[in-house]
Order: sequence, then C-alpha cells, then structure tokens
Amino acid sequence: QVQLVESGGGLVQAGGSLRLSCAASGRTFSTGTMGWFRQAPGKEREFVVADSWSTGRTYYADSVKGRFSISRDNARNTVYLEMNSLKPEDTAVYYCATYKRGLFLISWVRDTSSYDYWGQGTQVTVSS
Repeated sequence: QVQLVESGGGLVQAGGSLRLSCAASGRTFSTGTMGWFRQAPGKEREFVVADSWSTGRTYYADSVKGRFSISRDNARNTVYLEMNSLKPEDTAVYYCATYKRGLFLISWVRDTSSYDYWGQGTQVTVSS
C-alpha cells in the first residue's frame, strides 16, 4: 500500500515562498512520474506540475511556470515543490500523487484520473 504525506503548507504573505514536501512509503518512485495538484474552495482540482525522473521531462501549468519548481530526493523517497513569488490566487490545498500511466503525455499528466495514489493535502494560504 502506497502512502503519500504532504507537509510544509502554511500562511504566507503575497510575494513570499514556501516549500512543500511529499514523503512516499510503500513504493519507491525513483523512476516514476509524480504530480502536484491543488484545489481551491469551490473549484475543481487543478494540475500544477508533473515530473518524470526516468525521462527527465517536467511540465508546469502556465499559472505557476517560472515561480514553482519541483525536485525530488530519491534517497528519501520525497518530492518537493518550491513555491516562490506566491500570489493570493495560489491559495489552495496542495496534493501530490503518483502517476499510473506509462507515457508522459501532456494531456494525460494534467488529468487527475491518470494518478492512482494521493496524499491528504496540505493547506497553502497566501494573504494579500
């Protein structure tokens, strides 16, 4: 059984930074694709970024490109999301997830149905 645990969320002022962590247990993901999504109140879960260690491909949503950065520590089985220049519209619960499909296709990595395991989420609140 795979478990994902996010941490690092909190309250930050606009323009500030946070680093989220996603610790995995039950399966190593050193060669797999991991994704981050977010969900604001009253909105659908939204794609943020996907990263494939095996192919070296990373894809960011336009809304976070240039501000957010994904990285991973395979020895710790942990994925990180570095968030800089935060805006109030970044306020959401952030989730990490493991990708269940084989190919890294943009339409697939953006789709929540392409992921099988999800963490419980961590709240990020950006004040103006």
